[in-house]
Amino acid sequence: MTNSPLLHAPSRREFLEAGAAVGLAAMAAPRRVLGANDRVRVAVCGVHGRGFDHIRNYAHVPGVEIAAICDVDDNVTRRRVADMEKMGLPRPQTYVDVRKLLEDHSIDAVSVATPNHWHSLIGIWVCQAGKDLYVEKPMSHYAWEGRQLLAAVKKYNRICQHGSQSRSMPPILEGVAQMRKGLIGDVYMARGLCYKWRPTIGRAPVAPVPPGVDYDLWTGPAPKHPFTANRFHYNWHWFWDTGNGDLGNQGIHELDIARWGLGVRYPTKATAVGAKVLFEDDQETPNLLSCTYEFDGPGDKKRILEFEVRGWITNHEAEIGTGAYHGEGVPLVGKATAAAEHPRRRQWTWQNTPMHASANGPVNGPGTIGNIFYGSQGYLGMDGYSGYRSWLGPGADPGPGASGGNELLHFQNFIDCVRSRRAEDIHAPIEEGYLSVLLVHLANASYLTGRTIHYDAASERAIGDEEANRLLHGHYRAPYTVPDEV
Repeated sequence: MTNSPLLHAPSRREFLEAGAAVGLAAMAAPRRVLGANDRVRVAVCGVHGRGFDHIRNYAHVPGVEIAAICDVDDNVTRRRVADMEKMGLPRPQTYVDVRKLLEDHSIDAVSVATPNHWHSLIGIWVCQAGKDLYVEKPMSHYAWEGRQLLAAVKKYNRICQHGSQSRSMPPILEGVAQMRKGLIGDVYMARGLCYKWRPTIGRAPVAPVPPGVDYDLWTGPAPKHPFTANRFHYNWHWFWDTGNGDLGNQGIHELDIARWGLGVRYPTKATAVGAKVLFEDDQETPNLLSCTYEFDGPGDKKRILEFEVRGWITNHEAEIGTGAYHGEGVPLVGKATAAAEHPRRRQWTWQNTPMHASANGPVNGPGTIGNIFYGSQGYLGMDGYSGYRSWLGPGADPGPGASGGNELLHFQNFIDCVRSRRAEDIHAPIEEGYLSVLLVHLANASYLTGRTIHYDAASERAIGDEEANRLLHGHYRAPYTVPDEV
């Protein structure tokens, strides 16, 4: 059975009543206590792109029922229902408005894979409704709302997994553990790489909203713009009102690994310079961005994190992106636990990088996506979340390495914790997601203001820079407003 879509944008009174209902649901909804054999009923919100990955992963987690899907585009919803039927999955309930979905007391957990500008607000509503949350990266579109989501997770005692699936990958876990044990000595710098081929998006004229799309609801907290194809599916990443550029898209995965491996939390300074190069099109965010962060280390030592976004032809640093991290020729002195067999096992090599169309024909994109860690006794590379390699001593002699990875492990970990209620077992806690995503917001604020951001962790504000603080706080279109009190 399919719920009817909204026939009109809600009035302010209707919205506030619905919001109040979500809050009341948290207090009044009977909480299901899951036994070892109970099915976990999951809803996926936003199923056009990444959300469909969620569906395919949950389909392979034992004891999970994909009970509902939610999308503002009826065309996408119909395709996903058909896809699920082909996969042999039960037909889910379908929703247009996530607030209606949250009224269903039988839903245990919600996976949020909407555009970035909806992540925190929906996440807060999910927590208020007494449901557990898997929220895609980045967990916030602005820094302030990320803090509000973090507060909601804590206040309502919810299980929350951030979509940093690298933290569930055995070779990445092993590589970080090796650095903690001193494999490359004193780790003083991390260099994150996001070199992913991105063709021009061209220019798209203003057009009628496609039939079946609730564009007001899609826009949600963001300023309302006339509809264009470039502001809609996927290309919303390249507009400031809805996305965070590739730094907050692909880059956040590597930023998270870089900060994690470096063993740091809040930066004291963030600087970013860049530009939009090569293409004359509708994109607003830079496709070339160089970021540097400074952290306080032990004693008087500093720790440096460099990060670079580059959207076109590039070299492969530390052999990242060449396939060298996938077992062939890798001295696997270390051993990563083999991932379970799974139809969607991801080995991020150039062979399965999508082909993109450009004015000159299709472009095959062998990206350079990963990290390099530098220490007093060597360096260590990580290729996405598929493997690590190390080189030791002045002669850069090959050291330990490992390969293999499966993002299914991240979804399995989430469901395991939903059952056990052991938040301490979550692989990517929302607190860690917040700290890593903060680096995205600080770099983008530095780029937009044209100056270094000096950051105070105690107040979580830029020091003496109100323009930067306004950018970190963000702005919201009523009535889709992130609450001051969650």
